[in-house]
Amino acid sequence: MGGTLGRAHGPYTLYDLDALPEEGRRYELADGWLNELPGDLWHDHAAEQLKTVLKEAARQADADVHIAGAPQDVTTPSGIRKPDVFAVARDVARAALERQTRTYYGPDLILVAEVVTPRTVNEQIDRVRKVDEYAATGIPHYWLIDLEPRPTITLLELKDDRYEVTGRARSGETLTLDRPYPIAFDPARLSEMD
Repeated sequence: MGGTLGRAHGPYTLYDLDALPEEGRRYELADGWLNELPGDLWHDHAAEQLKTVLKEAARQADADVHIAGAPQDVTTPSGIRKPDVFAVARDVARAALERQTRTYYGPDLILVAEVVTPRTVNEQIDRVRKVDEYAATGIPHYWLIDLEPRPTITLLELKDDRYEVTGRARSGETLTLDRPYPIAFDPARLSEMD
């Protein structure tokens, strides 16, 4: 990585992040340091399933949102994150497309979701660091998705600049929400094959 970036030991910048070669690896930038995101088929499958569920719910609710996720970037106070799944207003997504940028301004997000990869350093980042970063960014809804032993979604909602757990749904239960738009599904869908 040092030869590619021109800096062997950091700190790194957004320009360094953009200069990384496309090798199937994904990185986030936090406080000037690169964090490689794990490549995990189970994780990626669940994220794609969640995108599908959220898109279906948005269509049914006629919600004016765009659902996206990694490799799109999101700004936070400490740098650049690549949420597994997020929702933004459709006009915000259209403006990003017109600017030909993959980076979204964090406060524009209305929902962010991270699929937790257990027993990795990223588990701690998703459960602690990103909770603080996304709250400081002002993102109203943060979902943590655990896949083991069965899919479970923990819902966090921003209240007074901090997240509070407002609900949890396990596989076999129906998660029913009015915010950020009407959504109803069983978390078991995240592990299903189409």
